[in-house]
Amino acid sequence: MKHPCHKNHIANIRRIKGQIEGVERMIADGKYCIDILNQIKATKNAIAAVEGKILKTHLEECIKETMSGGNKAQQKIDEIIKVLKR
Repeated sequence: MKHPCHKNHIANIRRIKGQIEGVERMIADGKYCIDILNQIKATKNAIAAVEGKILKTHLEECIKETMSGGNKAQQKIDEIIKVLKR
């Protein structure tokens, strides 16, 4: 099975990295708690957005391909459930 490309998410990951570095600077500079919490929340939302896009691709491409083949369907279903429970 060919794995889908996720390189289009690299810009988002780099932006998230910048947000995390910003949180670190805010903490080091003694910024207001609510401002730090707002930045952390924005970072978590950005991570969730990338996660959702990768999950969508996985379901549309990897799972769909497995379902048409039929032999590893339960394994893929169990795999996705395990990831979602974390």
